Amino acid sequence: MCGIVGYIGTKRQAYPILIKGLKRLEYRGYDSAGLALLNEDHALNVYKAKGKVADLEAACSGKDIKGTIGIAHTRWATHGEPSTTNAHPHYSESKNLAIIHNGIIENYAEIKKNLKDKGVVFQSDTDTEVLVQLVEYIQTKKECDLLAAVQLALHQVIGAYAIAILDKRNPDTIIAARKQSPLVVGIGEGEFFLGSDASPIIEYTDQVVYLEDGNIAVMKLGEELKVVSILNEELSPEVKTVDLNLGQIEKGGYPHFMLKEIFEQPECLTNCMRGRINVDQTQVTLSALIDYRSNLLNAKRVIIVACGTSWHAGLIGKQLIESFCQIPVDVEYASEFRYRNPVVSKDDVVIAISQSGETADTLAAVELAKEKGAFIYGVCNAIGSSIPRATHTGTYIHVGPEIGVASTKAFTGQVSVLTMFALALAEAKGTIKHNEYVEIVKELASIPNKIKEVLKTNEQVADLARTFTYAHNFLYLGRGFSYPVALEGALKLKEISYIHAEGYPAAEMKHGPIALIDSDMPVVVIATHNGMYEKVRSNIQEIKARQGRVIALVSKGDEAISKMADAVIELPDTLECLEPLVATIPLQLLAYHVAVCKRKDVDQPRNLAKSVTVE
Repeated sequence: MCGIVGYIGTKRQAYPILIKGLKRLEYRGYDSAGLALLNEDHALNVYKAKGKVADLEAACSGKDIKGTIGIAHTRWATHGEPSTTNAHPHYSESKNLAIIHNGIIENYAEIKKNLKDKGVVFQSDTDTEVLVQLVEYIQTKKECDLLAAVQLALHQVIGAYAIAILDKRNPDTIIAARKQSPLVVGIGEGEFFLGSDASPIIEYTDQVVYLEDGNIAVMKLGEELKVVSILNEELSPEVKTVDLNLGQIEKGGYPHFMLKEIFEQPECLTNCMRGRINVDQTQVTLSALIDYRSNLLNAKRVIIVACGTSWHAGLIGKQLIESFCQIPVDVEYASEFRYRNPVVSKDDVVIAISQSGETADTLAAVELAKEKGAFIYGVCNAIGSSIPRATHTGTYIHVGPEIGVASTKAFTGQVSVLTMFALALAEAKGTIKHNEYVEIVKELASIPNKIKEVLKTNEQVADLARTFTYAHNFLYLGRGFSYPVALEGALKLKEISYIHAEGYPAAEMKHGPIALIDSDMPVVVIATHNGMYEKVRSNIQEIKARQGRVIALVSKGDEAISKMADAVIELPDTLECLEPLVATIPLQLLAYHVAVCKRKDVDQPRNLAKSVTVE
């Protein structure tokens, strides 16, 4: 959600770095883009455009884009409609300052009124402009430098922010600050880079500093990176090496990142399990269960907090942990958990799941649970992100950067980690028979190859998608471990094709959704050979009796359901508890191909952002 890029140096022009960086952050979701450049004459030029980065490039055509210092931004509208005026950067009234901002200033209206009463004139409807006007007002009234003005302004601000600010009177400096919104500083030789994540930076340096909440970074030419607190306490940030390469954030010949990431899943899950499942495929080892054995073994309850796709993974994790470990598990939407008074004790383990590690609601839920004394376990993808730093321990899913807004490989990575967690904890607790444990570990290790087999259905699913592109509604049904997969399949279709879709437990169809079924209603049913097979088959008969059109995911060689369904996708056999890892693949492909047939923007669906860093 929103993207920030910055560059300050002497040996490179800033404009190409900023534009390329914005393109690498397009996956975060946005509706306008802009940049500010300081040229050799100390002119501060701001260029903005509604729409895509390509529209910004067009707006910059023929303009003065020289300069080795600049900041850039992609905006996802919160305060004020998407427009060129509301796009970032925003000037201060004197046009001496320019700011970009990710987050929300919650008390902006109060600050804006106070500044208007003092004669300050505003140009936009955004909360961001309020901040730059406040900084300039403090500079003028207090006769202080930019750093001091930023510190004083941030003392007055309530909300979340990642900001970068330029002052044309100080043409050798960029000041950046963060609170509850990610910001990364890249350190080169005599130059600095800035990004919402590392993707705009890695082409130039692998040395980065992840700013912590309350940190302010001063990037000044000819000096070392300076990091201070809002109270001006000098800090010693840890410089980390980013393990990321350009190939991971480029399409590699695929038409869309989403399709690339769907096809990466066999390799990604192999990487996820590497070093955690032994070479004999008989043992799962997670360092968190070694280092914090007593905290996890003594847990009386597990609470999973997550949002969106991660919440669906949590529903699967609930069944795995309860089945293997015999511990009660609650799965909560982080956005609801944080705003009530949940009963949480020191005997609880809270598992926070987030691909980006920056999801605002999940991070707030973590802080709430910590205050109540719970032990916090993170399951994240982005190394060094906020949630891993806020938790006591956890496990990275190691599936590589996920650029497509609609999550695919992160979901299967999260489910794989939760499976390994449940197995390792169950073995430590003695709540699983050894032969069953070994059987599941071996089968889990074989899942990447089974996903490769499922991916061979891609052309079949593409043909199927063309048949059902007409639909205005879809229903997805599953039972047991397949119910969360139905929810996830429906979400994928909604996200990128804009077709209304709902996921339901198959047995609940009779409690309402059956009223919707007719010949125009495609119903996707996960109907593999498991303990609920006969019951799901009965549900399909009920659908067909009402002229519903059934797309069935069945076990290879199935005959009974294949005769009833309008279309069938065969899946390789696996254990019931691992079926989500193979069953979700054709649903990802179906959503993708329907969206392509409808000519939708698959990687950047409207109104959505990859990392939801504001409420």
